[in-house]
Amino acid sequence: MEDFLKQWGEAAHTSLGFFWMALWAFVLGYIISSMIQVFVTEERMQKTMGSGHSKGVLLGTFFGFISSSCSFAALASTKSLFKKGASFVASMAFLLASTNLVIELGVIIAIFLGWQFVVGEYVGGMLLIGIVWLLVRLIQPKKLIKKARERLEEEQDTSETSKKSWKEKLRSSEGWAHVARQYKMEWQMVWKDVTIGFTIAGIVAAFVPDSFFQTLFINSGTDTTYYSFLELLQHAVIGPVAAFLTFIGSMGNIPLAALLFGKGVSFAGVMAFIFSDLVVFPVVRINAKYYGWRMSLFIVFLLFTALIGASLLLHYGFDLFGMLPEVGQVSLQESEFFAVDYTFFLNILFLLLTGLLLYLGFYKHRSLEHGMGAMAHKGKWLETVLKYGAWLSYLWLAAGIMIYYIR
Repeated sequence: MEDFLKQWGEAAHTSLGFFWMALWAFVLGYIISSMIQVFVTEERMQKTMGSGHSKGVLLGTFFGFISSSCSFAALASTKSLFKKGASFVASMAFLLASTNLVIELGVIIAIFLGWQFVVGEYVGGMLLIGIVWLLVRLIQPKKLIKKARERLEEEQDTSETSKKSWKEKLRSSEGWAHVARQYKMEWQMVWKDVTIGFTIAGIVAAFVPDSFFQTLFINSGTDTTYYSFLELLQHAVIGPVAAFLTFIGSMGNIPLAALLFGKGVSFAGVMAFIFSDLVVFPVVRINAKYYGWRMSLFIVFLLFTALIGASLLLHYGFDLFGMLPEVGQVSLQESEFFAVDYTFFLNILFLLLTGLLLYLGFYKHRSLEHGMGAMAHKGKWLETVLKYGAWLSYLWLAAGIMIYYIR
């Protein structure tokens, strides 16, 4: 019992420490994302993404890069762009870029995993888009795309278009009030996923033995950086399976990815885990609701094939150039989370910025109506599970942190 309480305290302390490490990056990323959501309209995006050729794909990638990192917001935006005329491959480029190439995700990865994984995330995101583009050109699923578009055209369009230009919005206090409200919505979209993800990361760090990961991922936990092709392939396949079981968004999964790498999982396996936020069941179900099950499963095939290919190419490419990170170099449990260092001062600064935004959006312009961007609904059952899971996480963390400081 005493050992369990000790591990409970360590788990809670680790979870809160992980979140403290990442707090300023979350705030920075979501402020930037909120500014883009307000100042760059979806209508402007879709007008330039109709081409299925290189221009449409490049523009879809760019607009995804400056978009929100939330998978469910990305799904809704992708559906809207595809419905309004963007080609299927350009829409897929937008979806992949908005969940793999966004700024805030890169910052979080840098904090928990290091620069090699940041490079891997951005290069891998481009590889994902390139592989999906190639697969679509080879398979030519014209009938499937046509049926999916016809299914969407039956929906009623309820979106509103702002009459103000981005320059007018940027100069007005009302525009920044809209940014504040969008910023609030960004947190509303991810708070449950982030809470559960960071809590699970702490629990895994404290309770799950290394032998579990050595069994799950073949040849992990060793001192060697050499893996056979079959071992790397197994890691790249098991990574998405682990992500599928957690069904946590990419931002909440980064501490878990760091723990996997710290336990000896290969670079390819960790990258596949990070890339897997679009093949989890809630995402598959939402795509089925939008486009039908045949198209949803086709998208799963595209993304699963692409992430395995990209992960393997990254591993061998980094190995070729001597950039492969040393297995197990990440040791988050040994971090001094709450020291008075740059993280402390950055967190204070960005918490003050959050207070300023909330003042603008909910006090100075409290009566302002805000037409927020679209977000795919996860479903009542999943929302209920996540909500209760988040509140249980808070109870677990509160009790655990008391145990940590009392014992």
